[in-house]
Amino acid sequence: MDAAGKRLLSDERFRLTLERLCHQILEDWEDFADACLVGIQPRGVLLADRIYRHLCYLTHRTDIPYGRLDITFYRDDFRMRDTPLTPYPNEMNFLISNKKVLLVDDVLYTGRTIQAALAALQHYGRPERIELMTLVDRRFNRHLPIQADYVGVVVDALDDAYVKVHWQEVHGRDEILFFEKR
Repeated sequence: MDAAGKRLLSDERFRLTLERLCHQILEDWEDFADACLVGIQPRGVLLADRIYRHLCYLTHRTDIPYGRLDITFYRDDFRMRDTPLTPYPNEMNFLISNKKVLLVDDVLYTGRTIQAALAALQHYGRPERIELMTLVDRRFNRHLPIQADYVGVVVDALDDAYVKVHWQEVHGRDEILFFEKR
């Protein structure tokens, strides 16, 4: 464990949480027909990749539309930074018109990232509905009235604290850490 961080989830519980999220989606959306999955670049894609692979396995389908959405130019702080933001590639080779969209991000905090993603999605059509999945919901300090439909873990963290998600593919381990600033 990191010296300053408290481990909230690791290894087996992390895997079980992702498994539970997939089963909740299938319970609500059945076979994922007329639906698509969209991960928010960059960190939401790490969760979306795992969810996508597991949904394909559980449904025995390989044709679920899956996209990676960049929101860089839709952020409300885009022009307020001292250094330019570096965009990620949009990988959306389908339209979302009349589809159910599962929007995926790793951590829900203020809601501003989700607001930017909703604006960016408008370029891909008018969906039937959009639902949000997050691995971590930081319940406090929401700036916008946005809530997740599917949540891995809820963390009550004030502004002076933060949550960090480590992924096997990037960090060599799966875990969620909680840090309190002092």
